Amino acid sequence: MKLVSAFVLGVMIAAPVQAAEAVRRLSADQYRNIIHDVFGASIELGGKLAPDLRLEGLSAIGAARVSITAQDMEQYDAMARSIAAQVVNEKNRRQMVGCAPASPSAPDDACTGAFLTKAGALLFRRPLTAAEKDAHVAAARAATVATGDFHRGLSFALAAMLSSPQFLFRETAATPYAKAARLSFFLWDAGPDLVLLEAAGRGELDTPKGLARQVDRMMASPRIEAGVRAFFSDNFAFDGAAVPKETSLFPKFSTRVAADAEEQTLKTVVDLLLTQKGDYRDLFTTRKTFLTPDLAAIYRVPVASDVPNGAPETWTAFEFPEGDQRMGILTQVAFTAFHSPPGRGSPTLRGKALREMVLCQKVPAPPADVKFNLVNDTSNPLYKTARKRLAAHRENPVCAGCHKIVDPLGLALENFDGAGEYRTQENGETIDTTGELDGVAFHDAAGLAKAVRDNPATPACVVNRLASYALGRVPTASEGEWVRVLGKDFAAHGYRFPDLMRAIAVSDKLNGAN
Repeated sequence: MKLVSAFVLGVMIAAPVQAAEAVRRLSADQYRNIIHDVFGASIELGGKLAPDLRLEGLSAIGAARVSITAQDMEQYDAMARSIAAQVVNEKNRRQMVGCAPASPSAPDDACTGAFLTKAGALLFRRPLTAAEKDAHVAAARAATVATGDFHRGLSFALAAMLSSPQFLFRETAATPYAKAARLSFFLWDAGPDLVLLEAAGRGELDTPKGLARQVDRMMASPRIEAGVRAFFSDNFAFDGAAVPKETSLFPKFSTRVAADAEEQTLKTVVDLLLTQKGDYRDLFTTRKTFLTPDLAAIYRVPVASDVPNGAPETWTAFEFPEGDQRMGILTQVAFTAFHSPPGRGSPTLRGKALREMVLCQKVPAPPADVKFNLVNDTSNPLYKTARKRLAAHRENPVCAGCHKIVDPLGLALENFDGAGEYRTQENGETIDTTGELDGVAFHDAAGLAKAVRDNPATPACVVNRLASYALGRVPTASEGEWVRVLGKDFAAHGYRFPDLMRAIAVSDKLNGAN
């Protein structure tokens, strides 16, 4: 039935799939979230989603610069047909389709139209036009006639919807429905629900009071956690961030540990910012977190578990004691290990990540012809520690400028090896973790954490990053005053992250964006 599938796709996909400048392709998580919201979590995607593009530190910005290649389209088509087949199969059709045809072997435009109208509104994030509905119903009718199977014909029409630009790309037209989509992707990392779509249809989002009512409803929903997680996953570049480790050097590190490390940081973020409604800056000094047995092995701490045999996926709340160097998210495995190469730690990579992700300070890329042999030689008898190897490396004037701004920060984290495990010596020599950040001296990782927490660039950066994430682009020069006001209000409200999200969500900038 490949011929029928191609016919249906030909009917439905009339627009090009090249993304224009302001058009944003769905991320892998957004695609998955929409499918599960519309059809249920039991639906398996059955394929590999096109990779995201990271620009200006965020894949949310890169989403407006990507296109769908022919190879990508084949994957999207395969997933669309797999998803559609699951929706209409005998197990799911009563619940997911919601109506039965007069004959299982003949077209039924009424049932087809009812299903595609409801599903289409959620998939396209707006009501179908009359022409769209007619075209989809006609495609289902033609496929049913060709196959002699109503549900198979319906699946071809649904697959075409799932392969269309109207689903795969976020609409940018200045309509109430586009506004609803911007809100839902920002706050929930998913498409709008029926309540939001109905509010958009009534014009509520065009009034400050109606907009605020919907934003407050969405922020009160448990789904706000998905939105917070999505932003911080993007901000910390968790999409494929884990670097494989040399097992002979770091036997405790594994793919499970890498996944747990990412989840640990996100759990820490959600607990402090949403559950406790705490100060954003305290992410860098909190001693409270969550651990699995595998993570606890790297942190060298005991964790109690109520699950028999200490199942590896069990999470336990944990608080590092006063005086421990484990303080804040910069000392967690998701930062120290993810920003290290396979065989060692890296003060330079860690310092660069801190400057760029946390402080929004751009670090230039190294010249293409720079040699890192000395830095990589961890067994050099003359330069036993990373600090000494980097000092020798900086004798090259081409390297000195960048290393000067990143190495002092990364060297403060040298007590954590390439897998994030704590140590006090390297090659038998005591590790020196002293340094300074913008004139503030520190002696160790805990001191660095406090310096980052109190640096005014830290909250200013998250304001700029969240605004960029919401808009899908870096704020323009003319929007600088808006960003400054956001930062001022953020500080006035105790650096509460939900308040910052709400301020952006109800702003004219977001609701008039693109």
